Amino acid sequence: MVGVTLTGLRARINDLAADTGEYYVACGRTGNRPIPVADKRFRDRAAARRAADAAEQYRAALRRYDPRVPRYDLIVRHVRDGSGTAPGHPCPDPTDARWALSEPVVTGATEGRGREQVIERCHRVAAATFEALSDCGYRGVERAVMDRYTEVVESLPTPDGLCLCLLESMAETLSDCLDGGEQATVLGRAADRLQPRASDRGPVAAAFVGLRECGVVGEFSPTNEGGSRRSPRRVVGVHFSGYVLSPRGGRLPVLPIVVDLFGRLPERPPRRVWIEPDGDGWRLGIAFVRDSDPGELVNAPIRSPA
Repeated sequence: MVGVTLTGLRARINDLAADTGEYYVACGRTGNRPIPVADKRFRDRAAARRAADAAEQYRAALRRYDPRVPRYDLIVRHVRDGSGTAPGHPCPDPTDARWALSEPVVTGATEGRGREQVIERCHRVAAATFEALSDCGYRGVERAVMDRYTEVVESLPTPDGLCLCLLESMAETLSDCLDGGEQATVLGRAADRLQPRASDRGPVAAAFVGLRECGVVGEFSPTNEGGSRRSPRRVVGVHFSGYVLSPRGGRLPVLPIVVDLFGRLPERPPRRVWIEPDGDGWRLGIAFVRDSDPGELVNAPIRSPA
């Protein structure tokens, strides 16, 4: 399955990487440095070349399930500016506000780097979750995700929404096949791989800032965050709009939101989530009650507004 392939290829690249290496991998046409070699340096040209080959295989594995995964002509480059920083463009960096979107990618109206950014973020989350499923031994769930994804893809009139359908199908299948505790285990493993950027904001606001900058959500407003990294409030509400994923069967997939929160709150992650329609968007409720068993986490049930 793809989880095993991605896990092995990422491990191979990590083994080849060196903190002070003078070589890096980038697209020969654009200078972009895609996942999974975006931030990696290598000690010599041979190691970088092997890493480029592994990265090509990694992205080809994802492309089997979504042809919209961007293609890059990966080559090896040498650091020439003497600054210790590899030149070129990250591809794309989800923490960089220059790549923000103002409308969902599924509309087909957003082109260029913005579109690439949403696709890349979707595939980072999907790949990390596949790897986590493989690590946890949930091979049947892996197969079920891809079976459901294939069914949905066959009904799409255009390929614009394929990367989004992958996450929607994954959230739906995890919700159907795993209980709350099992979902929490998978999310924790996936979050360890994604490693969100540190922020001086509260963890919920920081998660939504990153999601807004890469175009997964539009505007957002936490209603009562407070608390701290070690001790967030017991229940937090967030209004958000412009979300790229769609509701299905009375539930809204929130996998990319919750996996980010797990990364920011490893000692006290969310225990359950729910959603309500709220004006032009949604209001997400997140419970952090430590002494309760985990409930639904990846596919939030839609409640009627109070």
